[in-house]
Amino acid sequence: MHRLLKKEQILTIPNLLSLVRLAMIPVIVWLYCKKEAYLAAVAMIVLSGLTDIADGIIARKCNMVSDFGKILDPVADKLTQAALILCLATRYQLMIPLIIEFALREAAMLAMGYAAIKKKDTINSSQWFGKLTTAMMYAVTSLLILLPNIPLWCANAMIVFCGVTMLVSFVMYALFYKGFFSGRKEARI
Repeated sequence: MHRLLKKEQILTIPNLLSLVRLAMIPVIVWLYCKKEAYLAAVAMIVLSGLTDIADGIIARKCNMVSDFGKILDPVADKLTQAALILCLATRYQLMIPLIIEFALREAAMLAMGYAAIKKKDTINSSQWFGKLTTAMMYAVTSLLILLPNIPLWCANAMIVFCGVTMLVSFVMYALFYKGFFSGRKEARI
C-alpha cells in the first residue's frame, strides 16, 4: 500500500483531473437541486465526462498510469453517479431500486478489488464493460435532467435499462475476477 502514497503516484495530471471531477459533484447537485438549472447541470456532467476521458488518455499516452489513479478515477466516477441517481430519486420513484442495486454492486466491486490487492498485490483497471456502464449512466441521467417533462414510461424505461446494464456489467466483472483469482488467461473479458 505504501506504493500508492508516493508523490509521483499522486501528483499527476490524470489524478488532478479526477480531483476536479470530485469537486464538480457538489456543483452539479447544487445546479440541479437548488437552482433547477438543468442545462447548466448537464453541461457540468458533460465536462465531468470529458475530464474522465481525458485523464485516461493522458495517463496511457504519457505513461502516467498509477495505482493511486486506478483507485481515484473510479471513485470519482462512482461518487458522481451516486450523486446523479440520488438527485433524480427526488423526481423518479424507480430510481430507489436503482440506488439499492448501485450500492450493492459497488460494495461487491469494492470487496473484489480489495481481495485482488490482498491476495495478488494488484490493482486492476476498469474494464470496457465498466466504462460502457458508466457512459450509459451518464447519458441516461443527463437526459433525465435535461428533459424534466419526459413521459414517465420513457423515463422508467431508461432507468430499467441502466439497471440491466449495471447487472450485466457486474456479472462480467464477477467472471473477470473469477478468472483473475484462478490465474486463467480469460481474466480479460
